[in-house]
Amino acid sequence: MPRSVGLFHLPMSDRVKMRALNDPSLLKSQAYINGVYSGTPSVNVTNPATGDVIGWVPNQGAAEATAAVDAASVAFHPWAARTAKERSVILRKWFDLILANRQDLATILTTEQGKPFAEALGEIDYAASYVEFYAEEAKRIAGEVLPSHRADARIMVLRQPIGVVAAITPWNFPAAMITRKIAPALAAGCTVVVKPALETPLTALALAELAHRAGFPAGTVNVVTGDARAIGGVLTSHPKVRLVGFTGSTPVGKLLMAQASTTVKKVALELGGNAPFIVFDDADLDAAVDGAMLSKFRNMGQTCVCTNRIYVQSTVHDAFVDKLKLRVDALKIGDGFSEGVNQGPLITEAAVRKVEAHIADALAKGANVASGGGRHALGHTFFQPTILTGVTAEMTLAQEETFGPLAPVFRFEKDDEVVAAANDTETGLAAYFYARDVGRIFRVLERLEYGMVGINTGLISTELAPFGGVKESGNSREGSSHGILEFTELKYACIGGLAAE
Repeated sequence: MPRSVGLFHLPMSDRVKMRALNDPSLLKSQAYINGVYSGTPSVNVTNPATGDVIGWVPNQGAAEATAAVDAASVAFHPWAARTAKERSVILRKWFDLILANRQDLATILTTEQGKPFAEALGEIDYAASYVEFYAEEAKRIAGEVLPSHRADARIMVLRQPIGVVAAITPWNFPAAMITRKIAPALAAGCTVVVKPALETPLTALALAELAHRAGFPAGTVNVVTGDARAIGGVLTSHPKVRLVGFTGSTPVGKLLMAQASTTVKKVALELGGNAPFIVFDDADLDAAVDGAMLSKFRNMGQTCVCTNRIYVQSTVHDAFVDKLKLRVDALKIGDGFSEGVNQGPLITEAAVRKVEAHIADALAKGANVASGGGRHALGHTFFQPTILTGVTAEMTLAQEETFGPLAPVFRFEKDDEVVAAANDTETGLAAYFYARDVGRIFRVLERLEYGMVGINTGLISTELAPFGGVKESGNSREGSSHGILEFTELKYACIGGLAAE
């Protein structure tokens, strides 16, 4: 494969199966380090809906990751020295460019990730919202002046950018998971190195191209593609990296945390979930079904805040399942660009096998299939949206995150019983419940061991609120005014010698 700045610079015979873009130069085949595209494209990027090769990126490793960190380190002090207003202006330009190119970005995203085009457009807007928010928040990082312990001294507390930030991002939201991490870092005055998932690197590189056009100086934003182990090893051990941000599985998060401990880096982890969705007997069942569809089947169930366990009180269980089945059976499955499609493929064959294994285990232990249950006739990695009933806590799907279009429905009797079941997991990212009694709402809310709770809604993500979990779901918050503080350090200054003459 020849070196190339963009895939559309390749000979016609080598061009890949990507829908036409309004701006073909957004489709990149090289990594972006220190303001330059480099690396030999060698790793296939495929469309999970068809199996077609849609692009290539370099298979980079420790040397390139080190070069990216060094470039970010050189760029850090000049970038941090800019005024908050100056950083804000460039972030705002990036936001404007993302929205101006949202159709192309969504096209790239759907092609490499598989989600329906309408969802991809929504993700681009969601990703852009973080850039806009932190363009504004850059000017609001405040320090403190505290009462002094001495008459001749004053106490000041400054918030300063932490330094070079490494962002390791997943494939399920390849645009939003990048901007949610690096927009606040850049706003605070940090520089960044991004390691996107190899399943979805093209969206990351397109965002980097728009950041370049927005005017971020060379080295401020870097994107390295390739060997996750080699690149991650550098990002977690390099002394110039001061924070590692990661969204992904809990086991990988634990590994990165251990590796980062050798240089006492700050780690900002957003890890796995096992979200309960509780429907109480006083719930609006139609609204609860709406919420379950949003929370369970968005992105084919491949979200960290996706409902993994549905608990329905016995007196409304059958009515809820009947209503849910009508909605699930009406879902249209297919290529994300096809008219009316709202369920695309799963990301890989391994993802399909995990869903199959969870279903097989549940059926062997007494569960029943109410809808779906197997691979779709379209082949590849398409899977039928599935409802299981008769589900119990002994089944694998009760303790493991499925990450697929599988909705297991548990039956419960009492409030205390379902709260205990909901909390019976090592993770604590998101939870949902539907109820109308105000007393019940507050009792359940306060007892759920989760970082985020959706009450009478199945859609909770917004740039305005702190996103993150408790227990083994993570140790940081992204979004809101809290999110930018993750990328700052406190510096205490005691100014003495101020006694009156």
